[in-house]
Amino acid sequence: MKKVVIIDGQGGRMGAALASQLKAANLPSCEIVAIGANSAATTAMLKAGADAGATGENPVVVNCADADLITGPMGIITANALLGEITPKMAAAVSESRAQKLLIPVNRCSVTVVGVTELPLGEYVKLAVQKAKELLGGNPL
Repeated sequence: MKKVVIIDGQGGRMGAALASQLKAANLPSCEIVAIGANSAATTAMLKAGADAGATGENPVVVNCADADLITGPMGIITANALLGEITPKMAAAVSESRAQKLLIPVNRCSVTVVGVTELPLGEYVKLAVQKAKELLGGNPL
């Protein structure tokens, strides 16, 4: 079974959209684990269909260690992003994980990706789910 970790903070809107659409994609033998930087984000992702969820720094560290795919806003690899919700330890756990990272380029974390077209969040989520299907659809990561 492949482990997909979704990390989000704030209200968990992006993470919930990812969880809902990844679940609807019927990816073969994938477990979707939602890790919120706060309990509101975790709750939103669980309500959207994640298989399991936890909140805080330690769950990010533990679940990134054996994840196959990590997804969420680009800020999850930047210490102190999401208004300080992403701790340096969380950002390091994501960055250092052997998992494939599928990041949504929301240019709000003092990081701008040059050459990326500005799209509505819903379009980014659709693109992320398409890429996840490509990465998880029976092809080894």
